[in-house]
Amino acid sequence: MGIKKHKPTSPSRRQLALSDFAELTTSRPEKSLLAPISKTGGRNNNGHITSRHRGGGHKRQYRIIDFKRDKYDIPGKVATIEYDPNRNARIALINYVDGEKRYIIAPHKIKVGDTIIAGDATDVLVGNAMKLKNIPVGTVIHNIELKAKKGAQLCRSAGTFGQVMGKEEKYVLVRLTSGEVRYILAECMATIGQVGNLEFEQRNLGKAGRMRWLGVRPQSRGVVMNPIDHPHGGGEGRTSGGRHPVTPWGKPTKGAKTRKKSKPSNKFIVTRRK
Repeated sequence: MGIKKHKPTSPSRRQLALSDFAELTTSRPEKSLLAPISKTGGRNNNGHITSRHRGGGHKRQYRIIDFKRDKYDIPGKVATIEYDPNRNARIALINYVDGEKRYIIAPHKIKVGDTIIAGDATDVLVGNAMKLKNIPVGTVIHNIELKAKKGAQLCRSAGTFGQVMGKEEKYVLVRLTSGEVRYILAECMATIGQVGNLEFEQRNLGKAGRMRWLGVRPQSRGVVMNPIDHPHGGGEGRTSGGRHPVTPWGKPTKGAKTRKKSKPSNKFIVTRRK
């Protein structure tokens, strides 16, 4: 696992830095765990663009990931470490002793042949999953649920992790990668270890075309638009906008706080990430 740089044979390859994919053990996904993905182009059911700058990109199939880790007390062996085009983390195919196969987010340092298990009385080893109330203070975790049995919502992307900081009654205090410290119900599941593919942050796509392969279309700056298209547009000659940065719909952006003070989850946040 590492970053591979290329000879500067062209301007786009001069900056190119991508994963060497050395940790992958197969290039063929498990067919029974694939699902189709239909492209939206950023449009909703009325055909209106609700998410701009999306479209095109390579065809993909979705890998069905086990975010719930609800296969209790049944050991499984890591069969392969695979690339997933839908996320920046690697995924691991698990073959359970009862014959079932599932994909999980691949933790850092997990390898083919390792055995993992989920349950209440499992060892604190990388890849094992258990409820937060059973995880010792100081343990590094990922794949964290916010609601019991809903499936993991936190710490799922490459290199992310949380750390158990303490326990209070029915809540566990967890520090997240962003620096936020929050309470999470002790009945929620989490997986031991850190998400793998730590070098993902160091990659450099090298050229605009590689973003198009990912389905990201070009953006235009507001200051180069006409006044009808953006609050920053218009003016004689080149301007810098003439006001604090806003969205095309006039709402403040770039640092302006938009979070509601009455948001229900505020009471669970001990330290904000900012």
